[in-house]
Amino acid sequence: MKSGAAWLASAEPREVDAFLEGLSENALMALPWLFEFWALPHQLPPEGDWKTWVIMGGRGAGKTRAGAEWVRRMVEGPTAAAPGACRRVALVGETFDQAREVMVMGESGILACSPPDRRPVWEAGRRRLVWANGATATVYSAHEPEALRGPQFDAAWVDELAKWKKAEETWDMLQFALRLGEHPQQVITTTPRNVGVLKRILRNASTVTTHAPTDANRAYLAESFLAEVEARYGGTRLGRQELEGVLLDDVEGALWTNAGLEACHVDEVPQLSRVVVAVDPAVTSGKASDECGIIVAGVLSEGEPRDWCAYVLEDVSVKGSPTDWARAAIAAMERHGAQRLVAEVNQGGDLVESVIRQLDPLVPFKALRALRGKGLRAEPVAALYEQGRVRHLRSGGLGALEDQMCQMTVRGFEGRGSPDRLDALVWALHELMVEPASAWRRPQLRRL
Repeated sequence: MKSGAAWLASAEPREVDAFLEGLSENALMALPWLFEFWALPHQLPPEGDWKTWVIMGGRGAGKTRAGAEWVRRMVEGPTAAAPGACRRVALVGETFDQAREVMVMGESGILACSPPDRRPVWEAGRRRLVWANGATATVYSAHEPEALRGPQFDAAWVDELAKWKKAEETWDMLQFALRLGEHPQQVITTTPRNVGVLKRILRNASTVTTHAPTDANRAYLAESFLAEVEARYGGTRLGRQELEGVLLDDVEGALWTNAGLEACHVDEVPQLSRVVVAVDPAVTSGKASDECGIIVAGVLSEGEPRDWCAYVLEDVSVKGSPTDWARAAIAAMERHGAQRLVAEVNQGGDLVESVIRQLDPLVPFKALRALRGKGLRAEPVAALYEQGRVRHLRSGGLGALEDQMCQMTVRGFEGRGSPDRLDALVWALHELMVEPASAWRRPQLRRL
C-alpha cells in the first residue's frame, strides 16, 4: 500500500493540484503534521493486541520518526488540552544525552514532529516533556537501570536497545515499571544486533515487528550517503545488519563469527596466482529446491604454502535447473579468468559433469567427493581464517555466504536449509589452500 507521500510523488501535476485545492484551509495547514499520510508502511503501528512493537531497520530507515510519532499518538487527545490514551511515558536511550538529543530534540524527535499548538515543553531540570493536557514523557539512561525502580508508566519508547551495555538489566526494570492503564505498550526502535535481550523479546508471543532497509527512506537521505555506504558495505554481513536491518545470528560454538569475518574484508585484490569456481550442486530443481552454491575464489601463492593467502571474490549462487547453475558457473569462470571448475559429485555423480560439458565441453573440470561431514570438512578452512590467511572482497556480494558461515559448528550446520554457499566455499579453499599444503607437507615428512 502506498503512503500519501508516495501517491503525491507519483501523481500527475493536475492530480496533485486537484487534491490540494479540495482541502480546506485548516486541512491544508494540518497536512504536514498528519504522519499517517506521510508515513512508510513500517512506521505505522501494526494492528492487534500487542505489548511490544519492535521497529527494526537499517541506518536512516526512519525508525526515530516512527517512535516519536507513536509517542504523540499515545499522549495527544482530540484537542491540545484533551487527554490522550497515555499520561506517563518513559523515553529510554543509551545515555541521557543521546536520549535528549535524538528522541526529544533531534530532527526526527518529538519536538520536531509536534505541531506548534501541540508542542510539549522541555523541562531540563526534570528531564521530561510536559504536554498541555498534563501528559509527561521522562528521559532515562540505560546506564542507570536502577533509576527505573520506583516510577510507573503506561507507555515507553526504547531507542537502540541492541547497543546498550546494560540492556538486560534496564529492560527488566522497565517491564516492572510499565504497569499503568488497561494495556501498557512499548515501542523499540533499533538497528538489529545479535544480543540476547533483543532475541528474547522477538520470541515473545506479545511482540510484533516491522522492518525496513535504509533504502526504504531514500527520499529523505542524501544520495551521496546512500551511494557511499552501498558501495562500501552492500552485500557484506555488516551491510545486511546496518543497511538492510537484518538480525544476524552468531551460533554458540560457530566456526566463524561476525567480528572475525568483518576483519577479513578488503576493497581490492592483488594479481592472483590461481582462481577456481567451486560448485555445490542442488540435487533437485524448482521452487522448493535448495540453492546451488557457486563461489569464486583465488590464491596468491608466493613462497611456501603456509605463506599463501586466499581471496573470496564473488558469490554467484543460484536457485534453478541444472542448466541454470551450470551456465552461472561457466559465466563466473569467464568473468574471473578461472583456471578450473570444481564440483561436489556425491549427490549428482556423473550427471554434474555431464550438465557442464553440455554447455562447454572444454571446461577444466575436477570432481570432488565428500568423505566426511560438513562440520569436519569446514574445520581446516576455518583454521585458515583464524590464521588471517583468507580475505573477502567487500564488493563480492558475500553477505548471505557469511550468514551461513556464522551458523556452522563442528556438530554441523545450525541454520535453516542447506549451507550450499558455505559448502562451495569449503571446496574452493580446499582446492586452493588445504590440498596444496598437504601435498607439500608429505615429502617434507618423508625426509624427516
